[in-house]
Amino acid sequence: MNFIDEVFIEVSAGNGGDGLLSFLRAKNLPKGGPDGGDGGKGGDIIFRTNEGLNTLAKFRYEKFFISESGKRGGNNNKTGADGEDLYIDVPPGTVIFNESLKEKVIDLEKNNEEFVIAKGGDGGLGNVRFKSSKNRAPRQTTKGEEGENISLRLELRLLADVGLLGKPNSGKSSLVKSVSSANPKIADYAFTTLKPSLGVVDYLTDKSFVISDIPGLIAGASEGVGLGIQFLKHLSRTRAILTIIDVEDKLAEEIKEETEELIKELKNFDEELVAKAKWIVLNKIDLLSQEDINFLVQTTKDLEKEFSIHAVSAKNRIGTEELVKEVGFYLENLNEEI
Repeated sequence: MNFIDEVFIEVSAGNGGDGLLSFLRAKNLPKGGPDGGDGGKGGDIIFRTNEGLNTLAKFRYEKFFISESGKRGGNNNKTGADGEDLYIDVPPGTVIFNESLKEKVIDLEKNNEEFVIAKGGDGGLGNVRFKSSKNRAPRQTTKGEEGENISLRLELRLLADVGLLGKPNSGKSSLVKSVSSANPKIADYAFTTLKPSLGVVDYLTDKSFVISDIPGLIAGASEGVGLGIQFLKHLSRTRAILTIIDVEDKLAEEIKEETEELIKELKNFDEELVAKAKWIVLNKIDLLSQEDINFLVQTTKDLEKEFSIHAVSAKNRIGTEELVKEVGFYLENLNEEI
């Protein structure tokens, strides 16, 4: 699954229909009179969020969006039909920028949220509008207004339901590969992951959530060190955060310090993120004895914040099923609360 988090598109709302120049012709009305109707309004272009989407991939192939123009006015003072609005579906979490003005327009966060990004032009006036006691046969009309045309940049910050927080080479990519169909790059050196990758986790036969492998963070990430802020902002759009700790060749105190350091980076960037970090995942336990595993789990429970502790081996898929089920049920409860 390819992830695209930034795209550029052009939108053009429909033009208004022209007003009509027309005069009534009827046997019972020999003098007739103006009867040209107004033009219809041009269609708007409306962004609409759809939680069934989680990437901006479709915009790789479709860059130009044009809504329908309004129809010309009719005789008998009939207004022309309005142009049909054009809806553009995007994932919740899409931020829209006016590229020409270099400014943010709106942040679409909720599902089924709608926003008119470009308004269609108003219809022109038919000649009946200009009839007066002094001008009984006006030949004046106006053309429909042009619809708005805007260059936009779309940025998707919502990667997934669940984001993985951890230092480089902590096993985040291995965990994504273990619990989903994603195939992120995995190697025995730091910073293997240079861009987020997505995976769909089926925690029950008919239920799933999307998990994201966020590039590893280092101390000072919240201040822009390393890939820092660029990827911390992605975590801000996930609904749950798993803190992944590599336990290989580490003392209990080192694991505790690493966990506290990662949580501190979250807090420094956005205190609200800490509430989402409810799980600590001790990874690579296949290299430890059961006695050591029990000791590490107990030590981790001594942290100031209360966490759900899971000891797993992403590589060997040990403990991963229990982890994803717990996370899946948690997300279900969040949906029920909305």
